[in-house]
Amino acid sequence: MNPVLWSPDPNEAAATAMAGFQRRFAERVGRPLEDWESFWRASVDELAAFWAQAWDELGVVADTPPTRVLADGDRMPGARWFEGARLNFARNLLPRDDASAALIAHGEDGRRTEVSWAELQARVAAIETVLAEAGVLAGDRVAAVVANIPEAVIGMLATAALGGTWSSCSPDFGVQGILDRFGQIEPKVLVAVDGYHYAGKPVDIRAKLAEVVRALPSVERVLVVRYLDPAADLAEIQHAVAWDELAVDPAARPRFTPVPFDQPLYILYSSGTTGKPKAIVHGVGGTLVQHLKEHKLHGDVKPGERVFYFTTCGWMMWNWIASALAAEATLLLYDGSPFHPGPERLFALAETEGMAVFGTSAKYIDAVKKSGLRPRDQFDLSKLRTILSTGSPLLPESFDFVYEAIKPELLLGSISGGTDIVSCFVLNNPMLPVRRGEIQCRGLGMAVDVWNERGEPVVGEKGELVCTKPFPAMPVSFWNDPAGTRYHNAYFARFPGVWCHGDFAQITDSGGIVIHGRSDAVLNPGGVRIGTAEIYRQVEQIDEVMEALCVGQQWEGDVRVVLFVRLRDGVELDDALVERIKRRIRAETTPRHVPARIVQVTDIPRTLSGKIVELAVRDVIHGRAIKNTEALANPEALDQYRDRPELHG
Repeated sequence: MNPVLWSPDPNEAAATAMAGFQRRFAERVGRPLEDWESFWRASVDELAAFWAQAWDELGVVADTPPTRVLADGDRMPGARWFEGARLNFARNLLPRDDASAALIAHGEDGRRTEVSWAELQARVAAIETVLAEAGVLAGDRVAAVVANIPEAVIGMLATAALGGTWSSCSPDFGVQGILDRFGQIEPKVLVAVDGYHYAGKPVDIRAKLAEVVRALPSVERVLVVRYLDPAADLAEIQHAVAWDELAVDPAARPRFTPVPFDQPLYILYSSGTTGKPKAIVHGVGGTLVQHLKEHKLHGDVKPGERVFYFTTCGWMMWNWIASALAAEATLLLYDGSPFHPGPERLFALAETEGMAVFGTSAKYIDAVKKSGLRPRDQFDLSKLRTILSTGSPLLPESFDFVYEAIKPELLLGSISGGTDIVSCFVLNNPMLPVRRGEIQCRGLGMAVDVWNERGEPVVGEKGELVCTKPFPAMPVSFWNDPAGTRYHNAYFARFPGVWCHGDFAQITDSGGIVIHGRSDAVLNPGGVRIGTAEIYRQVEQIDEVMEALCVGQQWEGDVRVVLFVRLRDGVELDDALVERIKRRIRAETTPRHVPARIVQVTDIPRTLSGKIVELAVRDVIHGRAIKNTEALANPEALDQYRDRPELHG
């Protein structure tokens, strides 16, 4: 078993919301649930009972209660949850109306904005009125090109208050990337910023917005937050209204429109590097009850705690962390580069604001490690109790770094799920120890398993991460997929009636989970399946290597492993370094893992949400066209991977 790096205090674990829920659920099902495994197993064996208790205990506010919790529960897709219920998402995320802080926002340029619960209620009411005057009704779409600032949260809540559907992207998206998304869903209103700051530079996007609006004939109103320049001229943007000029009545409160459980709340998008991004529709009730479970039970988030996730409005983690408002948490927002002016920026924020939960990406943690920063030596992190990481597998050595250089007494929660479910399959747990390199557990009410290629469950072996029973946060649909064909093919084609997520994973003997990368990027030299994360783990421990990307290349009737490396400034890939990389991989894994070719590049292509794009590079080195470079933050990086002589011998 992997070593334990942290264990909860038994008394504190027994006092968590999850422990109380476990005791009451045992009474509900009429049998003892004495450990985590029996609790989790009961939550998936007794699906209707578990989710009924979640609805009852986690604070769901509904105008009309459900008549039935689960219908057609043996069908996936096709199961129906909480039939007859009518509720409003925004009402549930606005549980308070007082002078304490609901939102605290920091900008890269040094500005700080605080919004109380009472102010948040009034501002949501003001924008709700503007949207209603623009004709937004339940089911209409409001799209947003926004920075991670209070106005983004306010716009989302105002849309949800009306029963509308919110869809956002970050302002660094290109014109075509925005149109590939919002052109599918025909929004009635667009919310936008005039610009943003990144890495010390102001970026004006008004010309881009004007072009986008001209190409979206459905848009009838554009609400522009003058975030970059308070005096910005908006004349070139059709239908534009300045957000800061809208009247706010401090006494006004939102009017909440009740909607059915499956009413579309969010439209999120797949990364879209192989074509136009899929528009994934998530429902009001499923999103709410799943997020309440994850924040209140798995996260043990308490009222007034300050929670943070470093994210943009184009990544599902923004939607996820916003729901912590329903747990009465204070959201900490940050917009800009996490490394400006240096790697200490977010830890200074954690100290200044008394951050309890610090969410980020695995790549960020690795980058801080490589910077040489030891946050525990410079900052008071006494209130920090949880660090969350997602986006890619968190390497075991990154676990070590967190406990050695950030804080030894905290829960390090590696979590994994995705845009597809706007939540998690596997995640943190305040009642369990943290083991090196492992995600702590499977989510309550989530029948997660790992299957081999024959569709058999396996423990200790690598295979496909699946979910064998329905869950409320399954997408309502894909946009413009009336027959459900694309939806079915995305998740259910591999194993009929079972959700196949596309992660290459492993359940450990201790019950933890290890993600080895995306299964569509799995390497297959000599017929042996290798997860790319297994190679990254070794390569990124070499000091000269800042980042790596690994793909399989078709070669002489087989597949050979090709490794691309981005090195520290001034370092060249010579024979000695190549040999050192290969030697480490061979010693720590198997000879099959050793790359046949190692190639130096100066940039690693990634999506706009920061994920490296192995499949796009694989297509490039095989001479295949990339259908949608607008999905990439740095599409020019792909030029380095074309026609490399190192790949032709």
